[in-house]
Amino acid sequence: MALFKKMDNIEDDQNQEQLNGEVEKVKVLIIGSGPAGYTAAIYAARANLKPVMYEGMEPGGQLTTTTDVENYPGYPQGIQGPNMMEEFKQQAERFGTDVRFGLATAADLSQRPYTVTIDDKKQIQADALIIATGASAKYLGLESEDKFKGMGVSACATCDGFFYKNQDVAVVGGGDSAAEEALYLAGICNKVYMIHRRDQLRASQIMQERVFQTENIEILWNSETKEVLGDQDGVTGVRLKKNSGEEYDINVTGFFLAIGHKPNSDIFQGYLEMDDTGYIKTEPGSTHTNLEGVFACGDVQDSIYRQAVTAAGSGCKAALDAERYLSKKEFEAKKAAEKEKAEK
Repeated sequence: MALFKKMDNIEDDQNQEQLNGEVEKVKVLIIGSGPAGYTAAIYAARANLKPVMYEGMEPGGQLTTTTDVENYPGYPQGIQGPNMMEEFKQQAERFGTDVRFGLATAADLSQRPYTVTIDDKKQIQADALIIATGASAKYLGLESEDKFKGMGVSACATCDGFFYKNQDVAVVGGGDSAAEEALYLAGICNKVYMIHRRDQLRASQIMQERVFQTENIEILWNSETKEVLGDQDGVTGVRLKKNSGEEYDINVTGFFLAIGHKPNSDIFQGYLEMDDTGYIKTEPGSTHTNLEGVFACGDVQDSIYRQAVTAAGSGCKAALDAERYLSKKEFEAKKAAEKEKAEK
């Protein structure tokens, strides 16, 4: 990795660690892995931008918690999520991406080059910053829920619903996301139970009407999940508790969480424009944020689709946007230097 100290390009310092306050300087820094980050790395590396990537707390992103991925083009027989992300990583490294394990814990985007702190210790300064930190699905926090992740417990009906074709499943939540998930599953599954702790949905009126009019969706009002039931083969049911205290079980093979996502954007608060949930805002049709040279891709800026293939596409866009930005800056610097020289 080339480092830049003033105007010097010091290739020898590729693996320099921060010592005595020294700061590593890179051309392109990618924060986060997953389909968006790795795709951005592939494109940036092929453009000879020598990207440095820090994978984050969950290398490979949410797909590493997924078993079979069958809806990503190019894998006709499907592929395991962790294996798919390992192939992405290998491809990024093949073209020269410096992939490192580490978590971005702080950021200073008040001036260029932008500074990101890794693991509360090492500081990296980047001419261009690509944010691919993703969004984390919200879970109930049950031990049994965690036990059956990837074995019937899912936070993405679009990703995993097909595996429960003609089966009975449950969706937790009462907002628009839960209604959308339930309606999607209703077109695939035999029956969909919608578990909601209140006596009315929070979803928009039109979404509520669609749910009420779908025959194979049954809403279980005033109920909360107490335990996900299952065996060595996966989920077999859910134990629920009514507000009255009464407990009862339902038989399902799939348990889908639809209580929201949290974008992993906290360290950029105060610098980047975000919506009320924390999704980073980008210019329509691009990955440009409100700060020049800072680009966002993948689920950290996508509250709608949240798919591996759309994340990969936005990662490609981020790398292309970064390359064009850096080329423009280098051209402007060259012209300014020539003008200054001519005036002397």
